[in-house]
Amino acid sequence: METTYKVKVWSIETRKGKRRTTYRVRWVVAEKRCDDTFDTFPLANNFRSALLTAVSKGEAFDIETGWPLSMLRARRKMTFFECACAYVDMKWKDASPKYRSSLVESMVSATIPMLKGKYQGEEVALRKALKVAYNKKTREREHSPEIQHAISFVQKASRDVAELGKPEIFRGVLDALDLKLDGGQAARNTVRIRRTALGELIEYARVELKAISANPMDGVKLKKQKFVLAEVDPKAVVNPIQGRMLIDAAPPRLKAFFGLMYYAALRPEEAANLGKADLAIPESGWGDIHLQGARPEVNGVWTDSGEASEVGPLKHRPAGHGRSVPCVPALTELLHNHVNTFGTAPDGRLFRGERDGGRIGSTVYGRAWAACRKAVFTAEVQAGPLAKRPYDLRHAAVSTWLAAGIEPTRVAKWAGHSLAVLLRVYAKCLDGGEQTARDRMGDALGDS
Repeated sequence: METTYKVKVWSIETRKGKRRTTYRVRWVVAEKRCDDTFDTFPLANNFRSALLTAVSKGEAFDIETGWPLSMLRARRKMTFFECACAYVDMKWKDASPKYRSSLVESMVSATIPMLKGKYQGEEVALRKALKVAYNKKTREREHSPEIQHAISFVQKASRDVAELGKPEIFRGVLDALDLKLDGGQAARNTVRIRRTALGELIEYARVELKAISANPMDGVKLKKQKFVLAEVDPKAVVNPIQGRMLIDAAPPRLKAFFGLMYYAALRPEEAANLGKADLAIPESGWGDIHLQGARPEVNGVWTDSGEASEVGPLKHRPAGHGRSVPCVPALTELLHNHVNTFGTAPDGRLFRGERDGGRIGSTVYGRAWAACRKAVFTAEVQAGPLAKRPYDLRHAAVSTWLAAGIEPTRVAKWAGHSLAVLLRVYAKCLDGGEQTARDRMGDALGDS
């Protein structure tokens, strides 16, 4: 360790960004510039005071980290694996099952490049073991010899989390987050989620665990990743005639399921949880659908109850906050036909698996949807993006509402979107109003 007494501490720099204000402590150690950023001024001031105290006491500073030796000795030694376990446990209680699964996937991707040496086995087995180890519910259970062997290897081979401060190691982790299992480039949204999780883990290790001296993202020049919210492709959106034809071609048990996605813009997990009590519909005509929760498709190892596809809150809403969607006459008819023909599950759900009565699976309605497209579209159209996925019905619903001239704020409310997301995701679906807008502008200017 190379040390120096040549240290100068500068004032705190206030950095005002678009979303938040941060506070950066800056100091120089043997002509090497160091800095650390904090979310609040008191945190930054406390850190700067600790540096000034070390200087006044005549302490030596480590040139590599920029920290005084007393702070380095006080730093908590933790492997990356231990730190990631602590981070997942901290997030677990308030996380949805889907988020837990996604978070663990991100930790697995970041852990492998933080291992010293190569695992003598299949990487698939190593990843499986890491998922078990990072799952708070399964970590302490009895495991197969293969799983236990892999976990033991990780415990011994994991680098200290502080080694993320070495640029060559940190870059290796970031590179791993960009890749799929087959070595190809991961989807932009996947990379965004992984990088966000890694950034949060680093801040947790730095601020709460005191296991890392500085955020390595501040010291490594990275190629800026541009993450663009995907827009709906208008070529994937069916028109009303095509939508009705596809629903007519669906199996009787799924007509109303697909109808809810097309006429009411329900997400699959919302339709899967819909019960008879959530319907406020007359014998015919307009009605209302009151959504209270969702039943996302997720393995029981990620839920608190151990039940697969556990009921949770609606997306982007806290528990107990529902939303209402209008039920058009065509959907009212579909729902009545479904209830009269198939009844409901014991808990009142409209849709259930034929074998076990559980959540209707995506493989089931996915196969049915493929058959619908085959029955309605020509081979040439089938090869294109038009209504490729059942979820495209939801896109078609929102696009139809916007094209009908319904104000975006109301559409966002019905669809369960924020207005900003709605306008970005469905921007291209508003292009059809270009000529209408020009005509209105001409009328206003007297140039028509």
